Amino acid sequence: MADTFNALRANDLIWSFFVSNYLMGKAPPAFDLLAWNADQTRMPKRLHLQYLRLMYGQNALSKGELEIDGERIDLSKVRIPLYFQASREDHIAPMNSVYRSARLFGGPVTYTLAGSGHIAGVINPPSANKYQHWVNAALPETLEEWQAGAQQHPGSWWSHWAGWLGAKSGEKIAARDPKAGPLKPIEPAPGAYVKVKS
Repeated sequence: MADTFNALRANDLIWSFFVSNYLMGKAPPAFDLLAWNADQTRMPKRLHLQYLRLMYGQNALSKGELEIDGERIDLSKVRIPLYFQASREDHIAPMNSVYRSARLFGGPVTYTLAGSGHIAGVINPPSANKYQHWVNAALPETLEEWQAGAQQHPGSWWSHWAGWLGAKSGEKIAARDPKAGPLKPIEPAPGAYVKVKS
């Protein structure tokens, strides 16, 4: 899946590394977001092809045409509070597509727009003090209308999200102790998965 998304911006995400690493012999810089980006989704080929065909090619979910086990999926019947985050320069989930998706649901929806792109726009802890985000309590018909009424705030969107979650959460409780449950932990954190080299 990551290779498909990288192909959308081949000059930045494929060829620049080919030239720098292979042709010029330079080692890639140690960069946490690149390591995260290299952690590809392990999706079987058949599922990946079906996903691309139904979600991108046919846009079946947004049209109400997607069926799972004979049951048609109707997003307008989802009435729980939802939080949508889009990034202004995202090439995989463009902000306008995310906005149109947010309007498909039947319940209260909060849409937030973050600065930067697909990875840095999402992975942006408040301590980094980078970029900005926009919020607007309304969800008008178009993204342009939403942007016209949105307020810009400096820094990460995480604080806004944390406030949104806090308003919908119960009392804070202590984290469970994995050793105290009915199942034994498989291995200590962070687990072998994060140490796998592709």
